[in-house]
Amino acid sequence: MSSLEDFPLQLVTSYLDTSTIIALSVFFALLCACIIIGHLLEENRWANESIAALLLGLCAGAVVLLVKKGKSSQLLKFSEDLFFLYLLPPIIFNAGFQVKKKRFFKNFTTILLFGIFGTVISFCIISLGVFWLFRKIGVKHLNIKDHLAIGAILSATDSVCTLQVLSQDETPFLYSIVFGEGVVNDATSIVLFNSVQTLDFRNIDGLIALKLIGTFLYLFFSSTALGIVVGLLSAFIIKTLYFGRHSTDREVALMILMAYFSYMIAQFLNLSGILTVFFCGIVMSHYTWHNVTESSRITTKHAFATMSFIAETFIFLYVGMDALDIDKWRESKASAGTSAAVSSTLFALVLVGRAAFVFPIATILNCVQKRASSKIQFKEQFIIWWAGLMRGAVTIALSYNQFANSVRKSPESALMITSTIIVVLFSTVFCGSVTKPLIEAVMLRHRKPMASDVADNLSMEELRALLLENGDPSDSNNDQQAPRASNLRLLISHPTTTVHYFWRKFDDRFMRPVFGGRGFVPFVPGSPTGAADESSST
Repeated sequence: MSSLEDFPLQLVTSYLDTSTIIALSVFFALLCACIIIGHLLEENRWANESIAALLLGLCAGAVVLLVKKGKSSQLLKFSEDLFFLYLLPPIIFNAGFQVKKKRFFKNFTTILLFGIFGTVISFCIISLGVFWLFRKIGVKHLNIKDHLAIGAILSATDSVCTLQVLSQDETPFLYSIVFGEGVVNDATSIVLFNSVQTLDFRNIDGLIALKLIGTFLYLFFSSTALGIVVGLLSAFIIKTLYFGRHSTDREVALMILMAYFSYMIAQFLNLSGILTVFFCGIVMSHYTWHNVTESSRITTKHAFATMSFIAETFIFLYVGMDALDIDKWRESKASAGTSAAVSSTLFALVLVGRAAFVFPIATILNCVQKRASSKIQFKEQFIIWWAGLMRGAVTIALSYNQFANSVRKSPESALMITSTIIVVLFSTVFCGSVTKPLIEAVMLRHRKPMASDVADNLSMEELRALLLENGDPSDSNNDQQAPRASNLRLLISHPTTTVHYFWRKFDDRFMRPVFGGRGFVPFVPGSPTGAADESSST
């Protein structure tokens, strides 16, 4: 008779780490609970899934501490690799894949001004404020690189939580601006953070600012170009080989792998993976998605959204549990008064830093805009300012990267991590819970139909008739010609629409015949697309 050691089940389970099984089981159970709670809070004005996941993570962390009798656990430790390599890519890719491209690129100039120049302004103000105020509080052992790193860390907004309280249908302009700025802002903050790490502050000269700008511009444009190239490559491969004639699974797998491949290549080349995978998502949705079968389109759309949703929920759970990692609080050796003073100072600088660019840039844009419907009203400026105050996992991850280095552990480094966590928790719970009621009170009450959309459609028809078309008689019911002077006025008053129309002409003539897209889907008899084409032709 065999002993228990020879029992097959015992042999199988001996290869599995019990702590890993427990950790995964806890997180899976919490994810299920978050989904259920989020469903119940769907119509709630003051709460959303991000806040619910964060609070549930705090409760779970408290339970773990009680079970461990006040000792820290691996469950409560934040992992930068887990966040940057596995959780962040599906969120950013899905953001680019699902974005309404016409509205995004229509507001692209505003998005870039807020996301790049605004982030740089916020970075400078927070860095200078930290350098000036921390010494008065009693934090005196941080160097110049630490001060600049804090500026980059706290300039990163939390677009995940923000987008959960904004509606793309109810407030399309605000959604487009805050969403686009959030993605560009995260990428800009990380690029600034990486640029600060590469500079040698022991030999400071007048060229250091130019080096910082040059490094930033190189990383920004190189990352964007890499994402576009990988997206076009995926479109060309699928259009040329048309995997769907044999298996839609191959199409779906190739799109997922190519998207993740773009992010990993960017990380390998020390570029911004956020920008790369975001623009890869935009290009894939414009070309690649239209080259696959109908079943693959449905599958990819829901698969990307599901992966993004799970990753978002997991991040907020993760942040909530990490806040109760007791080791960090013990290492800081700071009193409650000092911790509150540092955290309050950081959040105040976030408020000032964001206000310093939102209102001035919006005012400048309003002076440039000729149409009243294109101007950013003050109440919209206020919502943009408020919605960008939330800080999230990117902030915590960068804080760990800067201050959790085992070589230079110090009480003040631990204090920076704990203070960052306090800012993240307060901004997410307080600002996140107030944002939706604030939008309803400021924007949606007595809301009138937006005139800008109607104006855009009218200007498009006028462009076709007056500027770029030869004037087909069948499209016109009268013989009256518009005055010639209105053509120039149209170009001046509607430059965005004009650029969009020229891009569509270029896209239809040169890009789509090569890379596919809407209207250039491969015709394969017997496939879902081919069957639809055959039925429509008959």
